[in-house]
Amino acid sequence: MEAVAKELDKAKILVAEDDPNLGIILTEYLEAKGFQPTLAVNGVEGWKKFVNDDFDCCILDVMMPEKDGFTLGKEIRVANQSVPIIYLTAKSMKEDTIEGFKSGGDDYITKPFSMEELLLRLKAILRRTNGEEKIEEKTVFEFGGFVFDFKNQVLKIGNDEQHLTSKENALMKMLFQHENQLLDRSQALLAIWGDDSYFNSRSMDVYVAKLRKYLRADESVKIMNEHGKGFKFITP
Repeated sequence: MEAVAKELDKAKILVAEDDPNLGIILTEYLEAKGFQPTLAVNGVEGWKKFVNDDFDCCILDVMMPEKDGFTLGKEIRVANQSVPIIYLTAKSMKEDTIEGFKSGGDDYITKPFSMEELLLRLKAILRRTNGEEKIEEKTVFEFGGFVFDFKNQVLKIGNDEQHLTSKENALMKMLFQHENQLLDRSQALLAIWGDDSYFNSRSMDVYVAKLRKYLRADESVKIMNEHGKGFKFITP
């Protein structure tokens, strides 16, 4: 585990941000945390630096001159299907969030944000994509006393099996992907329901309640509400 953590800290990060102050703050903060950031001041420069290096993650500001972050993200995704992309934006409209995920984004952070939040999200994405968990390649996950078989849509504990619906199954996996971290409501709704309307939001709450019922067999495993933000999947 320590070796993986050290490897993640050395990850090369492309930061495309046209605000000079924020760009400098971001790169200095990431350097202080052991990462290797490269700063680009617009989308065109960001693309040039991307094709000339091998990055572990891209942090892209949406509103940039010459080439916006979504356009840059789409170009990066065509060139590389797996490199994680985090979008930074001053906007919080649903349309922008949808566009971010459509253009291949893995996460979406609205300004202003704390550096600690960015760091947590960055490390979570790097763990999932660079070897600690490799969640996308796995279909069977263990937490507490449970075994979750995503492929067969089954949640097991001891001799008890609970067959999950498609949405329960997708939500269970997404919660596990954000184990002991915040899963944003809008992110889950967009990924599983297709939009974050009020009706779908209430529907998701029903599914979360069902999953809580299934998980009662192990009191160390919980789904906690973060009011107005999302959920935290707590495991031992």
